Amino acid sequence: MSKVLIIGAGGVGNVVARKCARIPEVFSDIMLASRTLEKCEQIASAVGGDRIKTAQVDADNVPELVNLINKFKPDMVINVALPYQDLTIMDACLETKTHYLDTANYEPRDVAKFEYSWQWAYHDRYKEAGIMAVLGCGFDPGVTGVFTAYGAKHYFDEIHTLDIVDCNAGDHGKAFATNFNPEINIREITQNGRYWENGKWVETKPLEIHKPIAYPQIGERESYLLYHEELESLVKNFPSLKKARFWMTFGDQYLTFLNVLQEVGMTSIKPINFKGVDIVPLEFLKAVLPEPSSLGEGYKGMTSIGCQIKGVKDGKERTYYVWNNCEHAAAYRDVEAQAVSFTTGVPAMIGAMMALTGKWSGNGVFNVEEFDPDPFMEKLPEYGLPWHEQVDEPLPVENNG
Repeated sequence: MSKVLIIGAGGVGNVVARKCARIPEVFSDIMLASRTLEKCEQIASAVGGDRIKTAQVDADNVPELVNLINKFKPDMVINVALPYQDLTIMDACLETKTHYLDTANYEPRDVAKFEYSWQWAYHDRYKEAGIMAVLGCGFDPGVTGVFTAYGAKHYFDEIHTLDIVDCNAGDHGKAFATNFNPEINIREITQNGRYWENGKWVETKPLEIHKPIAYPQIGERESYLLYHEELESLVKNFPSLKKARFWMTFGDQYLTFLNVLQEVGMTSIKPINFKGVDIVPLEFLKAVLPEPSSLGEGYKGMTSIGCQIKGVKDGKERTYYVWNNCEHAAAYRDVEAQAVSFTTGVPAMIGAMMALTGKWSGNGVFNVEEFDPDPFMEKLPEYGLPWHEQVDEPLPVENNG
């Protein structure tokens, strides 16, 4: 039985809190904290039974975080706040010697730069403090790292190519909306792409490389090559990889809106002066777009996220495809969330469970693929994310060139 502090009360925080609340044998005491106390109280009220305590905290403020941690004394902090706030929360956990878990790597506010270097730099200090930080334990990053580790452990002697494929074939009925925080989502897809090949990074223009890829139960969808943070840790932890890429689907309407917003400067992260006040256009855009946590009701269709791997076993070439499909409607029935929040929040809860029950252990800073994938994979179907696999069959990503 453990105490857990969840920081962040958006769509993912809602999923993590509700899922943790259903497992008192692991999460005996839960506190949900955010800058906006009302959001925390709404989630706690929906769960009921005084199962979740709430608090207001500024995740940019280390002393405030330390004070809250010292008062509640959690065994672990689950960070589902903004990626900008990873380091302040890690600092507070370090000062209070509290285990840490997040779902996305740190990003500075003023530049769209996605890398783990800032967080990996905490390894020695966390090790000396006798605590663990688990980085990137959502779906991608997160489950995709576990999927890769599971494939490498059970099906290969060496893995040589990895393609992570992410399709949202859902329809939320809005003209334009993002399925997770608009700032993070738009920053991510408007930057140059990158993929790993033959020991170096190859950079591409934003959404320059794309092709149709077939997804289980969905069919072909146009898929675009992006840079995604788990590629950095996976090529480090699986040095036999010769090529690693990440693909994500976007509809024509979404891309049309995005292109217009870019052309008129609304996706910029550089402040502009408006009537004597400095504002960041992307932050203003976030304020007028639909809140991602509001998209769940009536959302149709499903997501499909998986890993397609090629390598060798006993001297012979082998292929492996492992994936999850998640229906938006099913996620809403379970926790009143859309599937993108669900597929991020459930793995965060399972990762915390792994750490708090001793299935994953160690002192320092770790990415999920560094742990034993088996107990995590065992829990995914139990909590709503069943997975499927194909061995030695043609990989969909290799079709169409």
